[in-house]
Amino acid sequence: MKHALALLAPLLGLGLGLALSRLAAGATDCKFLGPAEHLTFTPAARARWLAPRVHAPGLLDSLYGTVRRFLSVVQLNPFPSELVKALLNELASVKVNEVVRYEAGYVVCAVIAGLYLLLVPTAGLCFCCCRCHRRCGGRVKTEHKALACERAALMVFLLLTTLLLLIGVVCAFVTNQRTHEQMGPSIEAMPETLLSLRGLVSDVPQELQAVAQQFSLPQEQVSEELDGVGVSIGSAIHTQLRSSVYPLLAAVGSLGQVLQVSVHHLQTLNATVVELQAGQQDLEPAIREHRDRLLELLQEAGCQGDCAGALSRARTLELGADFSQVPSVDHVLHQLKGVPEANFSSMVQEENSTFNALPALAAMQTSSVVQELKKAVAQQPEGVRTLAEGFPGLEAASHWAQALQEVEESSRPYLQEVQRYETYRWIVGCVLCSVVLFVVLCNLLGLNLGIWGLSAREDPSHPEAKGEAGARFLMAGVGLSFLFAAPLILLVFATFLVGGNVQTLVCRSWENGELFEFADTPGNLPLSMNLSQLLGLRKNISIHQAYQQCKEGAALWTVLQLNDSYDLEEHLDINQYTNKLRQELQSLKVDTQSLDLLSSAARRDLEALQSSGLQRIHYPDFLVQIQRPVVKTSMEQLAQELQGLAQAQDNSVLGQRLQEEAQGLRNLHQEKVVPQQSLVAKLNLSVRALESSAPNLQLETSDVLANVTYLKGELPAWAARILRNVSECFLAREMGYFSQYVAWVREEVTQRIATCQPLSGALDNSRVILCDMMADPWNAFWFCLAWCTFFLIPSIIFAVKTSKYFRPIRKRLSSTSSEETQLFHIPRVTSLKL
Repeated sequence: MKHALALLAPLLGLGLGLALSRLAAGATDCKFLGPAEHLTFTPAARARWLAPRVHAPGLLDSLYGTVRRFLSVVQLNPFPSELVKALLNELASVKVNEVVRYEAGYVVCAVIAGLYLLLVPTAGLCFCCCRCHRRCGGRVKTEHKALACERAALMVFLLLTTLLLLIGVVCAFVTNQRTHEQMGPSIEAMPETLLSLRGLVSDVPQELQAVAQQFSLPQEQVSEELDGVGVSIGSAIHTQLRSSVYPLLAAVGSLGQVLQVSVHHLQTLNATVVELQAGQQDLEPAIREHRDRLLELLQEAGCQGDCAGALSRARTLELGADFSQVPSVDHVLHQLKGVPEANFSSMVQEENSTFNALPALAAMQTSSVVQELKKAVAQQPEGVRTLAEGFPGLEAASHWAQALQEVEESSRPYLQEVQRYETYRWIVGCVLCSVVLFVVLCNLLGLNLGIWGLSAREDPSHPEAKGEAGARFLMAGVGLSFLFAAPLILLVFATFLVGGNVQTLVCRSWENGELFEFADTPGNLPLSMNLSQLLGLRKNISIHQAYQQCKEGAALWTVLQLNDSYDLEEHLDINQYTNKLRQELQSLKVDTQSLDLLSSAARRDLEALQSSGLQRIHYPDFLVQIQRPVVKTSMEQLAQELQGLAQAQDNSVLGQRLQEEAQGLRNLHQEKVVPQQSLVAKLNLSVRALESSAPNLQLETSDVLANVTYLKGELPAWAARILRNVSECFLAREMGYFSQYVAWVREEVTQRIATCQPLSGALDNSRVILCDMMADPWNAFWFCLAWCTFFLIPSIIFAVKTSKYFRPIRKRLSSTSSEETQLFHIPRVTSLKL
């Protein structure tokens, strides 16, 4: 208790000091309102933002690069500007010789494909007739020394050719599937791109109207915070004053508890002293009588044992403490009569509840002013309401949207046809790739069986059916090669002609900028494709320049310089809100008179404690008597010693009397001395408690009364300063919401609404879709299939040559140790069947 009281005053003074410094600095501190909300506005132009399509690097990129280099060799001519101009403006003026001259590389490839288409099936037909007459593709007639070398060379060449075919057909399968997988999403992306371009400026009026409607977001936010402005003001007052009020109320509660405990200890001290004094008056005669009898008995001549020692202790059998010597506390009790009159715990709890109810109280007192503020906020500025009116370019938007809509509607049937024919191409490609794969399998099986047959040929006990089967597998692959050579070359040339021209005429010129140069040259494009004409602009704009600006993030507002014809800042003037809110906020008032801090009864109790003189009581006088024993000699030890002497006596009468005295001492100790000792312990607790708390109690009481008086007087002024600070902070906070809206509108109108990112994004995505996603795998497919098609020729040649060595030889060379050295050798009959 003493430690708590010692810390009470410094902490209380520190709390009030901190509160004063905080209030002095609170005029510019707005942190108590918390962070302002970040308004989330719905982007008006979100649907038109095109996500860029990026070609992810893969394992086929090296193959794509090889095909592009091959096509650059096939097509060496630059972009045909005049030819394309004639195609777009006047189709009848196009001359065939100009087309042939530009497509010279493709004409050469067409001649090669035609020769292949003519010669390979013809050779196959001739080979078939020859085989029917058993004139070619038969067997080796005579074994000779170079046979093994020729056979090994042919098998190696056939194996290498087969491996090359296998690599080509695997790549053809992969690129065929890749082309089919990417064709669908690529075709579906075309209408999406056109739709984004159509909405480039067509939805600008609706988007501006949507921007104006979102003025309701800051209005709703401000209105919502106005509903809680009274609570915010009360909370701010509560937050900034609680460091003073809470410690003060805690000090009052602690002091009330100290008061109650001190009065209790004082009453206990007084009652205990009275009881001790009465007990000593009863105890003193009884002790004296026992002492006199013991002195008589122990001085008799017949006393045996240590009678002298017992006699010495009996002489000291008298009272030790004298509680009649302690000071009186009646005058202090008289001063504290009826104290505590107040219930400090309930009072502090009630005052805390009143202080904690300040937010609700402030809300009630400011409700009428808040309603007027909400009426002012609900009004919409004239400039915001008419934001969409007078925006330039609205007439051009309809032309742009109509032209793109026509392109989109007319392109859908063609795109569906392209997707359908792509399915046919994929099926045909899978079938022909499977045929080539089957040829590869026939070659590999033929080689394996043929080699197996050759290894077993030296053993007469094994038939030569394995070699014959290997030869037949090789001839089956030859037959499939001749049979499907024509479909293969036709598919290769058809896909090569389409994909090659797309790559060389469109993709290559797109990447090096020749297409933009062609489009920007006046007169090259017809009027129906002129961008300036479609937008209704007074001057022509460069498509390449517009593309570069849009790619850098510029909007049509910047590209077309719309700020010269539309004053956006005039529509975003919200000064009327600032002035109206400031005027209304100045009329806010909050009354804090209901917070008493200390009731009148509690004040009387503290004043009585302050003037009681509790600290002037001389507590050491009490401690002097408390430290003394109730009886100087230990009565229990004396009784035990007398009991021993009684047993040692020869005189039975003396022994009996000593035993009676011992029992009497025990009874007196239990009946009188032990209760006195308990009262002394109780008195010691009260004296110690009062001695520790009384010295500082008057000072603490004076400090608490002074602080309560001071704080009660300063509360209205403090509350007024806090209210003014909160009002200024609240005004700045609410204006911040409107500033967020203004900044968002400025950014939305100048950078996102009518943004031209869809223009550059659509062009970039179109190039990725057409060149990277469609043309690259398409061209890689025909390149791999052409690889397989042309490698079928050496495969046919080596397969036919090799098969002859796998069949049984008609006449074999005899060895020196064969028929001459074996007496009973029976020659094996070989089959001459083809």
